[in-house]
Amino acid sequence: MENTFEVKYREILFQYLEHQDEEILYSCEKLTREAMENQISPEEIVNLHRSVLEEYDVEIPPYIKLSFDVLLETMVGYGLAYLEHQSLRTEQKVLKNEIAQAETLQKTMMKSEVPVLDNVDFGVTSVAARQMSGDYYSFTEPTPLGIGVALADVIGKGIPAAFTISMIKYALAGIVETTPQPNIVLETLNQVAEENMDDNMFITMFYGLYEPEKHLFQYSSAGHELGLYYRDESQKFSDLYAKGLPLGVNSDAKYRTFSKHIHAGDILFIMSDGVTEARTVDGFLDREALIDIFSEFVDLPAQKIAEAVYNKLIKLQNFELHDDFTIICIKRTK
Repeated sequence: MENTFEVKYREILFQYLEHQDEEILYSCEKLTREAMENQISPEEIVNLHRSVLEEYDVEIPPYIKLSFDVLLETMVGYGLAYLEHQSLRTEQKVLKNEIAQAETLQKTMMKSEVPVLDNVDFGVTSVAARQMSGDYYSFTEPTPLGIGVALADVIGKGIPAAFTISMIKYALAGIVETTPQPNIVLETLNQVAEENMDDNMFITMFYGLYEPEKHLFQYSSAGHELGLYYRDESQKFSDLYAKGLPLGVNSDAKYRTFSKHIHAGDILFIMSDGVTEARTVDGFLDREALIDIFSEFVDLPAQKIAEAVYNKLIKLQNFELHDDFTIICIKRTK
């Protein structure tokens, strides 16, 4: 223990025992900081206090001296617990910083430009429930064959999910250049996922191809949430029916392509389970309740629809997301 600390402590204690002046106690705060800077443990301070007290009064009653044994043992345990706590706090700060860096990297890597066409309007809202999202959406570059639309949801959270999403992103980019058919895209991605993912992880995914010239939407699903189709003429909603095993479950899985002709005013809704499993204090919203919410905003542009649906659902959930939220809207304008 530093001699300067001993001298200061002895001086403060002696002065206070003589005068009981609160001004003297204020100097203890500064001395505490000095003890921490010099890594003086609580038990060392207890021993110092005992020795200074014995120096002040050699006739201290035995029971007071014995009481310091209890205090000392308590402080030893406290000191060890405090050191462990400080170590955990340091590790937590390091981990938090690493997660923040990974979050920034994920957002940079996952950026996808929303297509802009004269007769088709695209919109998307994607919000993570935690720092890092398990949802991934993407639009491919427009080609004569159409525009690819992908939405994947990794079953799992945090950094492992983020790495899995990165794998899907770059695998998808290579596949769609040569194979635009939705079922083949999913079958190829399934091989990649099955070979590279842990057994306790899998991915649900929706992949569609919109052909602006024909206004034909072809799509396939790997166990993903059912999308919705809004028919403007009848003002009715129907499911975008498709089924298939999630990616990474069975390397031999096959997928089927479905198609839908899109008319002026029609809207496609593709979403993750953060949308379909929205819950309020009364429980999960059912399909009809969700459709009622969507129907409120069908006259808006696609991006405004996506934002309005999110704002409505987050308000119903007391502004708390229970799962990653992603909704993609595709609206034929003319």
